[in-house]
Amino acid sequence: MPASPSTARAINDRLALRLLQQEGPLTAGQLKQLTGLSRPTVADLVERLTAAGLITVVGESGEQRRGPNARLYGIVADRAHLAALDVRTGGVVVLVSDLVGRVLAEASVPIGGDTGTGPAVEQAVAAVERTAKEAGADRLHTVGIGAPGLIDPATGDLRDSGGLPAWHRSLATALHDRLPGARVTVENETNLAALAEQREGAARDRDTFVLLWLGHGVGAAVVLDGTLRRGASGGTGEIGFLPVPGTASLPSARDCDGGFHSLAGASAIGALAAEHGLPIPPAMDGPGAAAVVERAVGETENAGAVPSGAVASGAARAGAVAMGAEAVAAGAGMPGAEVVAPGVARAEVVAPGVARAEAVDLGAGTPGGKHVEGVAWRGVTPGVARAGEAASDADRAETPGALRSEGVAPAVATPGSEAVAPGVARAGTPGAARAVAPGAARADGQRRAGAFLHALADRIAVGAASVVAVLDPGCVVLGGEVGQVGGPVLAGLVEDRLSRMSPLVTEVRASTLGGAAVLRGALLTARDRAQDDLFAPPDRT
Repeated sequence: MPASPSTARAINDRLALRLLQQEGPLTAGQLKQLTGLSRPTVADLVERLTAAGLITVVGESGEQRRGPNARLYGIVADRAHLAALDVRTGGVVVLVSDLVGRVLAEASVPIGGDTGTGPAVEQAVAAVERTAKEAGADRLHTVGIGAPGLIDPATGDLRDSGGLPAWHRSLATALHDRLPGARVTVENETNLAALAEQREGAARDRDTFVLLWLGHGVGAAVVLDGTLRRGASGGTGEIGFLPVPGTASLPSARDCDGGFHSLAGASAIGALAAEHGLPIPPAMDGPGAAAVVERAVGETENAGAVPSGAVASGAARAGAVAMGAEAVAAGAGMPGAEVVAPGVARAEVVAPGVARAEAVDLGAGTPGGKHVEGVAWRGVTPGVARAGEAASDADRAETPGALRSEGVAPAVATPGSEAVAPGVARAGTPGAARAVAPGAARADGQRRAGAFLHALADRIAVGAASVVAVLDPGCVVLGGEVGQVGGPVLAGLVEDRLSRMSPLVTEVRASTLGGAAVLRGALLTARDRAQDDLFAPPDRT
């Protein structure tokens, strides 16, 4: 059944407005080309939208061109103003934009944990009012709020969740009261982050994916076939409550301690970093955890131990023995290690910074030798020392072939020694060689950073594997502040572990929006809802 004339006009108008939102100002000729509509139909819709105050002439296409065909039409951006809020346990971030989403003003207000509900709500609402005034907005059409916790799918209200400030649940009502006529909506923060990553971030080419939020806390958002899934009670993605191995207890209905949160939340990341001897900031919130991870990634990148794709657990590219190499001793109890000769280990996961041995064959020209990407390791050499081992054995080099490598010195080859690989020397006679990196302290820091990232990837993979096993999303985006700064390094480590834990092929990507994704998602949602209202046909308003 063909559409009625009024319905066809409404469809055409919405199509033109969406194109103007996505593409920016366009001429009538460009609208004709993009919509496929006839010239008279485009002329009619331009006239209608202009008369409705939705679009206006914003310029001309070309300095020398004049006349109706050169006019550029754009959405009337100040037709409405929007606000977006990112509500956290320690405060709120507010921005105000125009109808096309251009940010006009932004503010951040810390709210202490000992602040009462009433004063906390007043601080947050006052921040919205001040920011709107700064943006020149007389009134706000739509306000989008992103907050942690469960959103009741029936009412749209934030449900009472253990551990979250009470003022969070009172904020939407207070904004309704103080901003007459404004449409106020609340959405789970991780869901908003996923929408932003899908529209503008790491998941732009994916209709199905899972966002794993790594910040102050942990969470997940599920997008299947282009649609955000919230679940029967609005709790899809509350992965912090997921029971996992490696914790001291089980989570409860009101407390996620003992769940995945206890493995990958900010405080857990801080404790893990401290265990590996890394410095941690005083405040282990989302930004604090991100600072620790960012520093560790920087250390491993400086050491040259950056994974490529899903190369085994962040090992250096095959053929290189990176600074910070932890072990070449026979297996040393490491997962995946395989003895290729006495005192030499081949491993998929050898240690942070150790090259993955890929092309191993016999006959390196020495009895029992192995050839690993051009590196000859003699199989009958006693006394090969573990990098970073106590100096008592390796320092003295009393055994033929003894080696001390605190972080493998670049190109060390003293008289009487035999070059085994770039930066690694092996003594040929007792006491003939001592391979000691001048930057031993730095190399030790790199080794610790690498070990920390491997341990963190182990933890993240435990939670991600559960999601993958149930949903088979094909793609997991590591979001939040931690996921963004972890970048391809952390994403590659997690992807490698998932490839060994699950038969389901899953790509792991780092967020491109990080912690800003929540605020961006709140703004995109507010903009969509405002435009749905303002762009609706007159008989629907």
